[in-house]
Amino acid sequence: MRPTTHLPEGWQLLRRIDLAANKKEAVLVNSLALLIGAVLLFAGMTQVPFGAIGELPNPWLGLLVMAAGSVAYLFLHEVVHGVFFRLFGRQKVQYGFCGLYAWAGSRVWFDKKRYLVIGLAPVVVWGIVLALVLMAVPRGWFWPFYLIELQNLAGAAGDLYVAALLLRMPDDILVQDAGVSMEIYGPAFT
Repeated sequence: MRPTTHLPEGWQLLRRIDLAANKKEAVLVNSLALLIGAVLLFAGMTQVPFGAIGELPNPWLGLLVMAAGSVAYLFLHEVVHGVFFRLFGRQKVQYGFCGLYAWAGSRVWFDKKRYLVIGLAPVVVWGIVLALVLMAVPRGWFWPFYLIELQNLAGAAGDLYVAALLLRMPDDILVQDAGVSMEIYGPAFT
């Protein structure tokens, strides 16, 4: 089904996801993010000791790059969502902040396959970019860039959670992601 700005007649709400309103779901997603972060932190430490940042001529520069990259990543993650919202939906994309989270949203209804691409695009795009950077930089730069990669993967816990939910749902669903909440509709069975 092509993206649309109107639900087909007779479709019903199957699921609403709103982490601001559903504290139990928010705790689950944040716990997943912490678990991913802890596993990746341990994995990174088995590859390069954290002290390797001392190999930089100016370790403070490494920390500054990491901090600036982490802030930039918050926006760049949402820009990638926005690019795919726009590419598939051909409509204006909204951006904003909710607490510490940036968000991108659209009023378009997307089919399951397109929404999975939209939802997972940032973690894939930035995962590849940051993996290439990590392969190219000297060992002293590993941690400043690896921590941004860790933020990419752990910060995508909500996107991964939604993808896992969608994969268990029927193929003929429509998803609208308003940025801070999303709704999933399917055909009503009579």
